[in-house]
Amino acid sequence: MKPGGKKLKIVLFTGYACNNNCAFCIDADKRDLPQKSTPQLLREAARAAAAGADILEIIGGEATIRPDFARVVGAAKRLGIPEVICATNGRIFSDKEAARRILASGIDSLVFSVHGPDPRVHDALTRAPGSFAQLRRGLRNLRELGFKSVNGNTTVVKRNMASLPRIAEFYIAHGVPNVEYIFVDPNYGGAKNDFDALVPRISRAAPYMRRALAAGRRAGFDQWKARYVPLCHFKDCLKQISETNERGLFLTEHWAPDFTNKDAIGSRAAVGRRKTARCRGCALYGDCEGIWTEYLARYGDAELKPVRRRPA
Repeated sequence: MKPGGKKLKIVLFTGYACNNNCAFCIDADKRDLPQKSTPQLLREAARAAAAGADILEIIGGEATIRPDFARVVGAAKRLGIPEVICATNGRIFSDKEAARRILASGIDSLVFSVHGPDPRVHDALTRAPGSFAQLRRGLRNLRELGFKSVNGNTTVVKRNMASLPRIAEFYIAHGVPNVEYIFVDPNYGGAKNDFDALVPRISRAAPYMRRALAAGRRAGFDQWKARYVPLCHFKDCLKQISETNERGLFLTEHWAPDFTNKDAIGSRAAVGRRKTARCRGCALYGDCEGIWTEYLARYGDAELKPVRRRPA
């Protein structure tokens, strides 16, 4: 049993190559770093199993474009890792035979990244024409193949925040039960490089994020969440905050080509995000991680509004 009865989640990065070119991607400056080799990934899957990983999350870049992806998943399952999941742009699954091959490997769950409700918004952000059509065809293929464990995530930026209610409708139409609306991380990569064009003020983005969460609740999806947000802008949906859920359930490690982080949750709160003097006295202070440090450097903290009484 892990400390506190938590599950050990190991996030295994295969490399940073991707068939999308998302404007906001945190890995935008890492595309040319070497990919991990197949033997290295197989060794790391074995090391994760030996460490007692309850969940192995395989990500890139885009991990599914690797010819060895199904092999690595299959090896992890044979090693006895209970849950193997993958965050994906979904495009590979538009090829039904590729989808069939990946499902045969034993993958337990997929997380589709949907950044717009239509090709106009999604493809403009992925900078990959046709990516939305392929994602949608991939969802259809998985449904036809009987695979139901598909979740979602959406990175919230200036260009799609007003579309979040329509993205919620897309998820509802496809029966996606677990979704994260992720406020963009501007500390690194594309969002830092093009901050003014991509990073919204939290006071502008939060109302759209809350509307998306409310649409999910009305549809019976109570596992939709907001991620990387200051709680003062979400005090009416505190049960739908990813970080709160994550801290209670997981111990998370990141194994990437260029770094290893043995405490991804703790280091994010300690280094990546910050609360300011304005937060003192907030009833939610102990639960909140604040907001991204680069956000504070560029926009300041005037939007942080301490909550005087904890909501019932």
